[in-house]
Amino acid sequence: MAKNLTRLATVARKTAETDIVLTLGVDGTGVSTIETGVPFFDHMLTLFAKHGLFDLNLKAKGDVDVDYHHTVEDVGLVLGQAFKEALGDKLGIRRYGFFLLPMDESLARVVVDVGGRPHLVYEANAPTMFVRDFNIVLVKEFCRAFSNALGANLHVTLIYGEEPHHVAEAIFKGLARALDMATQIEPRAADQLPSTKGKI
Repeated sequence: MAKNLTRLATVARKTAETDIVLTLGVDGTGVSTIETGVPFFDHMLTLFAKHGLFDLNLKAKGDVDVDYHHTVEDVGLVLGQAFKEALGDKLGIRRYGFFLLPMDESLARVVVDVGGRPHLVYEANAPTMFVRDFNIVLVKEFCRAFSNALGANLHVTLIYGEEPHHVAEAIFKGLARALDMATQIEPRAADQLPSTKGKI
């Protein structure tokens, strides 16, 4: 993990289905240690940390012998909670972020508002939905859990794409870059909330 991070959070969550401990540094360098028991998901989260410049230490144990769903969803919840805690009062954040991410034949658009209003619009169906035994429909479940826990309005659109690995990778990298933009401090308004309501 990088040193001198100013926005940090550690979140733990234990249920009958999963046991997760996660440490997040929003102002990081993209260093990560990821262990979820789901290799493809580990790969996606590693890309997420790298391209968002988030430092991420994650260890999750789940009932992956039953299905990957519980682990993927609960990691989304814990990661969203970690961002919420690390951002604190959200003073000075840019709040909105967006990115168009190409990955070979795939192009994903991700738009986020870290404004306290959870909502997910997800339009990303690929012709083939499996990477080995990982169903990329679970990416939607991750995004829904993440959006709800963070309190973010998240729109994910696959503009086009065929290969499921590329589709998922474009979405995770696009989410990382959009979140990096949204969570950065705006120097001109570092002591202000990005809302006319006075609260987000």
